[in-house]
Amino acid sequence: MDTLAAFNIAETPQMACPEKTPIQVLHEYGTRIDCLPIYEMEKAEGSPHQPNFVFTVTIGEITCRGQGFSKKAAKHQASEAALTILELDPGALPVPQRTDNNGLSEPNDQPNPVGVLQELVLQRSWRLPEYVVVMETGPCHNKVFSVTCRLENLMETGTGSSKKMAKKVAAEKILEKLQSLSGSTEITWTPKPTVHLETLRHSTSDKISQLRRTPLSIPNTDYVQMMQDVSEEQGFEIIFHNIDELTVNGQYQCLVQLSTVPVTVCHGTGITCGNAQNDAAHSALQYIKIMATMK
Repeated sequence: MDTLAAFNIAETPQMACPEKTPIQVLHEYGTRIDCLPIYEMEKAEGSPHQPNFVFTVTIGEITCRGQGFSKKAAKHQASEAALTILELDPGALPVPQRTDNNGLSEPNDQPNPVGVLQELVLQRSWRLPEYVVVMETGPCHNKVFSVTCRLENLMETGTGSSKKMAKKVAAEKILEKLQSLSGSTEITWTPKPTVHLETLRHSTSDKISQLRRTPLSIPNTDYVQMMQDVSEEQGFEIIFHNIDELTVNGQYQCLVQLSTVPVTVCHGTGITCGNAQNDAAHSALQYIKIMATMK
């Protein structure tokens, strides 16, 4: 608490450097108190031409909500609200003790994967990583959280006894993925050019034209292969993520992520992992077909 008492929000770069966004200022504040903000998308609604996103930001015990026509605008508004609260009562935010998976204190010099990933993204001018709580299970005294980290066209999921721990694991997996794709500990990977979904409605390519004509209700169709054919033609990537936990009726679950703009994530279920992947691909194809046929 003494650390926070000595830190005045008015002394942050928010005042000295007005060109910094509320997101950047809140991140710097979180870095200084060792409690980085967590952004979660609550919902996305509206039409493709007039979307509305709602995000919450949690830093310590403070949670604020923001909305906007883009994810960035919603995060911006949520960050502004959090900064306002912190400026009014900066002593209300506790300094959490950093712990590892066994609940033991970490060495002070051990790098935080969330911070490392954030700095990497800022250096490369990539889009900020997006963290979303996708699952919360267990009783109140023994919760288990699952958080996905999306970075450009990559996505990894981390689990932990707190949202902060799950976020840390997800960020660590993304860093490991970046090293794996780079072929060394030095990260040389760069994201591929993204495909805007709105451009699909004007596409006359073979696979999109075929998708417009094909009913997506034919039994025993290999939707995974169909999805791969479309992605290869259009130049975006697809990544399947199997979810460890079964549904309430005992079915397997899977997420499929498309590296489009905006990023598309669809869910699927089935009696096997393969069926769940096929169902997720089917949902993604349905969405692409809708976007490709809109006037």
